[in-house]
Amino acid sequence: MADERRGYLYGLTAYVCWGFFPIYFKLLKPAGPIEILAHRVIWSVVFVSLLLAALRNWRFVGRVVRNRRLLGGVTLAALLIGVNWATYIYGVNSDRVVETALGYFITPLVVVLLGVTVLRERLRVWQWIAVGVGAVAVAVLTIDYGHLPYIALLLAASFGAYSLVKKRLSLPPAEGLFVESFVLAVPALAYLAWLNGDAAFGHVSGRHTVLMILSGVATAVPLLLFAGAANRVPLVGLGILQYVAPILQLGFGVLLFHEPMPAARLAGFALVWVALALFTVDGLRSRRGQRTAADPAAATAEPATALPPR
Repeated sequence: MADERRGYLYGLTAYVCWGFFPIYFKLLKPAGPIEILAHRVIWSVVFVSLLLAALRNWRFVGRVVRNRRLLGGVTLAALLIGVNWATYIYGVNSDRVVETALGYFITPLVVVLLGVTVLRERLRVWQWIAVGVGAVAVAVLTIDYGHLPYIALLLAASFGAYSLVKKRLSLPPAEGLFVESFVLAVPALAYLAWLNGDAAFGHVSGRHTVLMILSGVATAVPLLLFAGAANRVPLVGLGILQYVAPILQLGFGVLLFHEPMPAARLAGFALVWVALALFTVDGLRSRRGQRTAADPAAATAEPATALPPR
């Protein structure tokens, strides 16, 4: 029980950290989104390298290099998470925090659709209804914005595809983050070399420089906390916790950054929340029924693993 409480603390801390990302990335202006992304990648490699060196855990590198399928999968995962990070940073620093929050609200629905289209999974009736309500929500938000909410859709699609690839790779969090960041580090270094004297890094203030360097720590620490939670907290608990981050982001977007939330946009978000509620309740009922049928004593004791939001 104490171990599970510790897991909830790890998970809540991780999601709260992710929820505060809009404030953090806004502090990195006037650096552009690609420069911020490049430093996030490079300092992630540095931080995780130090961590793995302390743990003396480098054997996985040889396994990745020798296995062409695994190396290809890691490269694809790196490209997908790079797109996700770049889109998120761009959305935050172009004053569209609310839309980035929408992206992470609809990500579970996109993951479900990928399960149907790629893994040939079958959905239950209420899951189809939830996906349909989500589609209506996107249509309402498209009318409100005057165009598709492409930042939200790109965030959801890139992370959904990343989740699918990561599920098949089964690399531990720290090792996976190191390899993915290392793959992205080469173009990141090339971009920073191309910027040369036009880079904001080192030319704004001491605080700005430190925050850019700490972006690697800000990336890795919540991921490691989430890994600690995933091994201790039931899947139901993680499923509820995952909404902490976009709720915080939405609150910051509306209350702190004063982004508009007209009635039509609020209606679109409300439909997304209805879809998520239907999806979550149906999942809870189905999972409990399956566990009870298999072993009534296990109905409240399901170990879980899951993927982090970014």
